[in-house]
Amino acid sequence: MGFRLPPMNTLRLFEAAARLGSFKQAAEEVHVTPSAISHGLRTLEHWLGAELFHRDTRGLTLTQAGQDYAVEVNRALTILASATESFPGRKATGSLSVSVAPTFANRWLLPRLPKFTERYPDISITIDTARRHVDFLTEGFDLAIRMSSAPRSSEAWTELVAEAFVPVCSPQLLRKAGCDDEIAFLQRMPLIHVTAAGEDWAAWFQAKGLPATTGGRAIKVDTIQLAAEAAIQGLGVAVGRKPVMDGYIRDGDLTEIAGPPIPVTTRYWLVGTHKSFDRPEIKLFRTWILQELGAPSERSPNAFAVAPSAQGTRAGPDLATHGQA
Repeated sequence: MGFRLPPMNTLRLFEAAARLGSFKQAAEEVHVTPSAISHGLRTLEHWLGAELFHRDTRGLTLTQAGQDYAVEVNRALTILASATESFPGRKATGSLSVSVAPTFANRWLLPRLPKFTERYPDISITIDTARRHVDFLTEGFDLAIRMSSAPRSSEAWTELVAEAFVPVCSPQLLRKAGCDDEIAFLQRMPLIHVTAAGEDWAAWFQAKGLPATTGGRAIKVDTIQLAAEAAIQGLGVAVGRKPVMDGYIRDGDLTEIAGPPIPVTTRYWLVGTHKSFDRPEIKLFRTWILQELGAPSERSPNAFAVAPSAQGTRAGPDLATHGQA
């Protein structure tokens, strides 16, 4: 038995207009004119024999029947899109949207991303650094890169790289102090703390077997990138978090002191759903980023899987870090 369906393109136009609440925004999303949206929806309403929208001077609102229909159409199109994206053997020519912790994006990912785009020019990639939880089902993200000491709240986590800590300061500050004993220098300098970080100076002092006290005043900031910038300005000594600090150190903006670096429990993770890792674009990105980080590319995304929580597809950071890498 064949399916009795309205014109498929009208369903796509309706889903966009219903979700966005605007013909203009829907037109921008699907790359047609607002009049084409209006015409398509009139066609769908004629086919259904019922109105989907109330149109008045206050704007556009769904009828009750339209609200109910929008839920089902969205679900059906989502299933079709998911089946298409995960079709075995499909060529990687689609898009990829990644939510990334800010400092990791700025200091590690973006400088290396040209390698990925040159290797895979047919994949369109979007990077988002907003500091919030990500719902893969409703927000359109394919992957997230997060800081955490362990997998949390989503279905599939792949460990990318573990952090290592080493104190860093500006070369000028170190020269100005004229001190050969780096531990003594550190203990009398202001320490720059990241208030949102789960591990910071206390972890470094504990690993070194030193008392967590200094003679200098404390400076507190809310992101790792601000801590690095404060150290570059000579305001004090920050915890250098490898690998994201490597660029600052390589460029000579910051100098390592009181080394060598010590490993800590915080790690960067590639987060997604089990199903998303079937997509060729995601497979290629995952293999590429693991290779760039020197991690085994055969590492299974399910090796660090955890049972879905009540928020099943929400990719959140460790509660102590708020994802502010």
